[in-house]
Amino acid sequence: MSSSVAGPDCCGGFGNVDFRQADVCVMTRLLGYVDPSDPCFVAAILTITFNPLFWNVVARWEQRTRKLSKVFRSPYLACYSLGAAILFLNVLRSHCFTQAMLSQPKMESLDNPTAYRVGLALLGIGSTFVLSSFFALGFTGTFLGDYFGILMEARVTTFPFNILDNPMYWGSTANYLGWAIMHASPTGLLLTVVVALIYMVAIQYEEPFTAQIYQQKTSSSRKRS
Repeated sequence: MSSSVAGPDCCGGFGNVDFRQADVCVMTRLLGYVDPSDPCFVAAILTITFNPLFWNVVARWEQRTRKLSKVFRSPYLACYSLGAAILFLNVLRSHCFTQAMLSQPKMESLDNPTAYRVGLALLGIGSTFVLSSFFALGFTGTFLGDYFGILMEARVTTFPFNILDNPMYWGSTANYLGWAIMHASPTGLLLTVVVALIYMVAIQYEEPFTAQIYQQKTSSSRKRS
């Protein structure tokens, strides 16, 4: 597959840009570099899609049945086990993401020191959000402890949660974006879009359910008092 793409005239030229089609043009250019049938690309898509589905399904099942807590005889051990599984799946996802980038062409316009430094900065920002989120929430707070009945006393409002909602997810997305730019990889950029979209779906799925858990906690506390 050729790694060359058409110039700006394919989008109508810079002098008369239709901004409504700008996103389509960018996506078209990215797709010009990507072979969707490549096994590494398919594996990356599957792991990106599967991971949030896995932890949401398992966590909701645990919240309804307490089966994992019964198997491990402790909600904490059950949560630690799910957390370990999630960490393994995230390592696998990152590996598949990297292999998909390495198996497909680079974008020449990104293959320069300036772009590399931008990618490195994004990686640093993303890692800061991810690590600071983990330290603010703790292991059980990070890995769905509330679904195991391990509830936090109050909503975390310290950094980075005072900067943006869901900093763990957006920090992870920034990591993938930075990694893709550092590798000058249009495949990585496209996969980063998939990561962001999957996280957006996960947020819509998780936040109302988590809010419901804490509402039940509040209601139970009021009844006791």
